[in-house]
Amino acid sequence: MSRQSVLVYRDLPRPQLDRILREHDVIQADPRREDQRDAFFEALPQVDGMIGSSVRLDAAMLDRAPRLRVVSSISVGVDAYPLAALRDRGIVLCHTPGVLTESVADLLFTMMLATSRRVCEMAAMVREGRWQRSVGADQYGWDVHGKTLGIVGYGRIGRALARRAALGFDMPVLYHSRHPADSGLPDGKARAAGLDEVLASADFIVLVLPLTDQTRGLIGPQAFERMKPGAILINGARGPIVQERALLDALDSGRLRAAGLDVFDVEPLPTDSPLRGHPGILALPHIGSATHETRLAMADMAVSNLLRVLRGEAPLAAYPLPA
Repeated sequence: MSRQSVLVYRDLPRPQLDRILREHDVIQADPRREDQRDAFFEALPQVDGMIGSSVRLDAAMLDRAPRLRVVSSISVGVDAYPLAALRDRGIVLCHTPGVLTESVADLLFTMMLATSRRVCEMAAMVREGRWQRSVGADQYGWDVHGKTLGIVGYGRIGRALARRAALGFDMPVLYHSRHPADSGLPDGKARAAGLDEVLASADFIVLVLPLTDQTRGLIGPQAFERMKPGAILINGARGPIVQERALLDALDSGRLRAAGLDVFDVEPLPTDSPLRGHPGILALPHIGSATHETRLAMADMAVSNLLRVLRGEAPLAAYPLPA
């Protein structure tokens, strides 16, 4: 098989980069870096494959890459890619489901615990020298065990989160899914419910659904009004699913007790964003899959996807493009 040309637009661990180099020629250029942006666009006409993440591709970029056969994303989510344009050009889009499931579920449960027990707030009290006496009722948190968990989106990550909650913390679980889904848990531990029931009944509402035209802005003023007073919202999906102004209003009014956010409308979060300093928000820099083990596994799977397509083989995970 003749060597082909691959554009790597995000840093890869050396062993994964070497895997590509053994079979193909590599151009490394990250358009997010000003000194590499021109090289990225100059490479497009000659590439057969691309691998990376966190760069929004568009149809105009694809028009500049007539040889392109495969885009391998080091991610599960594919909202950064023009799905219809890829389909129309016959380009395979690969992604990395499965390998990050447990790590993301770990973080989501960590955020539930941290917001409810006010962990970051209390740690700051100690760090800043404000802990002068035993904490009083104004600093108390709230129990997590036994509370109701509502999961919006019930794929691999939703199931993994439900397992932690139901089996580890004795939490009743309600879940809302676009498609019929078995809970994956023993009878009585979890059940499917409509979105309105999940919002109205859950003490914790965790979002783990993809960003689509239907889910963009799904959690807005009406959704917050339906939520149980004192609920805690955790968003580990995509920022635009939540209307951020409405979230701030729900926190300021006391409708919501707290929110844990790993994703935002604009990332990195702008310095002037009111989300940054809000006392009711635990804000994280999109770290759901950011462990050494998981990122290595994602890179390894993405490289396998890329190489398999360039060899004429089926990838491990191709994203189903719209008909």
